Amino acid sequence: MDAKKKNGRPRRVLAVASGGGHWVQLRRLIPAVAGSDAAFVTVQAEYGSDLPPDCRFYCVRDATRWDRWGLLVLCFQLLRILLRERPDVVLSTGAAPGYLALRLGKLLGARTIWLDSIANVEEVSLSGRRIGPHADLWLTQWPHLARPEGPHYLGSVL
Repeated sequence: MDAKKKNGRPRRVLAVASGGGHWVQLRRLIPAVAGSDAAFVTVQAEYGSDLPPDCRFYCVRDATRWDRWGLLVLCFQLLRILLRERPDVVLSTGAAPGYLALRLGKLLGARTIWLDSIANVEEVSLSGRRIGPHADLWLTQWPHLARPEGPHYLGSVL
């Protein structure tokens, strides 16, 4: 990812993931956002210690599709972060926080990237299937899951 915009300022990136493997995969993308003005969002406060000191960090509520109240709270938390950060790009490796961040980021004019979970070897994740058509770039880690309409396989990035 080109770290600078045409005006010379660093590209603002908001990287969002739920916990566990999604967070581990997002952390592996830190070198890809080097040189950008990056902020990270996840669901566990202790994950902030995994990041370089120059990265901003936000912790949001963890919610699933079965927790409607939790999703609403999460949606408002993410909207507040997006309005504060005003990212050029919203990047996610998955689940509910990433899905909502991409949808909201897109509404606010950000470019969006969804990298489907490396754990999904047999099929694209449910979140990936739902967000894919709305993402500017939808990627999979597995060549056999790639389709012309997406997700796309551009090599293993994790």
